[in-house]
Amino acid sequence: MHKAGFVNIVGNPNVGKSTLMNQLVGERISIATFKAQTTRHRIMGIVNTDDMQIVFSDTPGVLKPNYKLQESMLAFSESALADADVLLYVTDVVENPEKNMEFLEKVQKMKIPVILLINKIDELGTSEPSNTRKASSTSQTQLNSLVEKWHSLLPNAEILPISAKNKFGVDVLLKRIQELLPESPAYFDKDQLTDKPARFFVSEIIREKILLYYDKEIPYSVEVSVESFKETEKNIHISAIIYVERDSQKGIIIGHQGIALKKVGAESRKALERFFGKPIYLETFVKVDKDWRSSQRELNHFGYNPE
Repeated sequence: MHKAGFVNIVGNPNVGKSTLMNQLVGERISIATFKAQTTRHRIMGIVNTDDMQIVFSDTPGVLKPNYKLQESMLAFSESALADADVLLYVTDVVENPEKNMEFLEKVQKMKIPVILLINKIDELGTSEPSNTRKASSTSQTQLNSLVEKWHSLLPNAEILPISAKNKFGVDVLLKRIQELLPESPAYFDKDQLTDKPARFFVSEIIREKILLYYDKEIPYSVEVSVESFKETEKNIHISAIIYVERDSQKGIIIGHQGIALKKVGAESRKALERFFGKPIYLETFVKVDKDWRSSQRELNHFGYNPE
């Protein structure tokens, strides 16, 4: 008997979906930073054993779109409801359970197994660190209240408290997923880790460094395109273009005497070498592409076409 299925991860922005994905897959597939709207695509990570294949999907945080890029991001999240064998709805201990009720109502109607994950439970009770017993009691009371609230909203869902960052509850979750998977042959080759090409992860890693090193609106106005990816047995030569929407943003990305761009390039190269396991030669350029986030043609070029 062989089991296989799609386990799709959805939820609002910044609740820890990408961190959970990386823990479940065991590889650093999705960008996981402290900033919201980090994941822009639907990213699959594949876990294989001799008798099982789990195809996990990380999706963008659910939000009300303000421009075409966010419309595409929402479409990726909604597509994850259509083909899931098991749905993981991720929330955390601070967000309002009734946030984005329109999307939640779609989850309520689903007939497949839904597991509601209350993430970041390690942050409960931290306001009372001087008394461990009191903090623990407070944490349990807060958690019980959250469980009751979520049970009223998703009565058919299984509820599991976790801390993706600390790996608490992840093994229990993985075991439950394995139990729920349907019998099926594998959907992908057993040596395949993801559905995305190498170029995709190059652009994601560079974009992650920009998210980490620049403030305000800059990271959300940036897209990265890999123009050249040449791999040999010994190394990889990569040429990438960082697109921004305005000349002023280009200046900020490059920085005084190119120092900021050099830092992004250096940190990206280190991360890429860890990811690919060989020396990387990376060239980065910055170009202005006005209002690319609102141009469907440009979004298609960058891969934002859920259908």
